[in-house]
Amino acid sequence: MKIVVTVAAPVEAVWDALRDKEKIRHWHGWEYDGPEGGLDEEIDLIYFTQAVEDGTTLRIGNGDEFAVEAHEGGSRITLTRAPIGADPEWDAYYDDVTEGWITFLHQLRFAVERQPGAARHTLFFSGSGPVSPLSELQVPEQPAGTAYELELVGEPVKGEVWYRSEHQVGLTVDAWGNGLLVLSHVPPGDLKPDGAAMAILSLYGDTARDEIAARWRTWWRERYPEELKMFE
Repeated sequence: MKIVVTVAAPVEAVWDALRDKEKIRHWHGWEYDGPEGGLDEEIDLIYFTQAVEDGTTLRIGNGDEFAVEAHEGGSRITLTRAPIGADPEWDAYYDDVTEGWITFLHQLRFAVERQPGAARHTLFFSGSGPVSPLSELQVPEQPAGTAYELELVGEPVKGEVWYRSEHQVGLTVDAWGNGLLVLSHVPPGDLKPDGAAMAILSLYGDTARDEIAARWRTWWRERYPEELKMFE
């Protein structure tokens, strides 16, 4: 399986975003600290300790491979997923990892194109349930690249639909210092009997992070009370 994302930046800038630890922090995952380490340790393990470079190709420990190449005035990132069975311990999480890479590559594109070199502050929420945050928030079903306006958890916002995939949508949010919101919902099925929901908020500048976090925490708990996970 391949995930392909085009970036309006030269190959050198995109490759640097994949190889500079501080720049990886600007797009990979979200900020967190845990008993076995946090975001910095995760970045080191995935992109350096178990990774091999070859030109502008990077192969990481689970067999997934990133290739960055020039494409129509910018760059194209192609992530080729290792086949199921390459790492049996991770087979049960294969679809989850794929969804994660879709999110992270679009966050990489956003960091390079819209916030080059800028530090972000993240809020992360996840939970289980059949309710989609996209429908609950009345996210318009518009194509990527179009402008939108929305009442978002008590805050009027506007921006651009950054990307869409089968289970995800990314929205730029002007009110968050030109930030990014990623919403995801996987409906109930064989692998996710209860369904799964997620939100990643990337905030920049002097945005009122604590106020936004409080509103989202309340909103999320009302809809996903059983298995709430938050990193703020």
